[in-house]
Amino acid sequence: MSSRELAGLRQRWTTYRDLAALTEHWYWRAGRHFYTWHLTFQEQPDLHRLVTDLQHQLQFPGLDLVPIDGLHLTMQGLGFTDEVPDGDIEAIVTEARQRCAGLPPLDLSLGPVDPDAEGIGLLVRPWSPVERVRAAIRAAIAAVWPTVPEPADGFRPHVTIAYSGAPAPTAPIRARPAELRNLPAVTATISEVSLIALYREHRTYRWSTQATAPLNGRGPRHAEAQAARGDQ
Repeated sequence: MSSRELAGLRQRWTTYRDLAALTEHWYWRAGRHFYTWHLTFQEQPDLHRLVTDLQHQLQFPGLDLVPIDGLHLTMQGLGFTDEVPDGDIEAIVTEARQRCAGLPPLDLSLGPVDPDAEGIGLLVRPWSPVERVRAAIRAAIAAVWPTVPEPADGFRPHVTIAYSGAPAPTAPIRARPAELRNLPAVTATISEVSLIALYREHRTYRWSTQATAPLNGRGPRHAEAQAARGDQ
């Protein structure tokens, strides 16, 4: 684990131990759909088993467990669907596919448990490849729009497994995540980044996939490398 990932994890645990109450996560009202780029984890059985095991031990009032088919890593928002023209979406997807095509699939480690005031997640590492994919998405947006939504800084890759559904006291909850800190991480390979239309359904996120940008390492640099090796 890199020094910045480890430092961040330690800092969040220290903050969590001193936290008196959770912060309710559900500030986004139901009924609206939002365009955003995510990594999703549909066919990751090792991750699904780990999350199922963890969630079995995290059934506390105040925590809303994330459905297995709702696991995601938020990458980059665009805007509410009724405010973004279809033509802009098509142009951004085209640009994103061109930029992501040269990036390899992401080989990620998920774990250990990584809590904060709005929920309990899994640490994702390494960060650098995920940040490169996000930078490619942001460059695609910048090719279409004069301003890219959301700050470039402050991004922290993580996968939430339980959101805080109310400003509940942390004392009854705090000990359980600490007991789960040493469970081994699992790995997942992600070969595309998805543009989704995200919405709230009761106390969980759902979405419909609008487009994908493959991560297959087959951009110009990949072709040059093949030529240098004499690959056919």
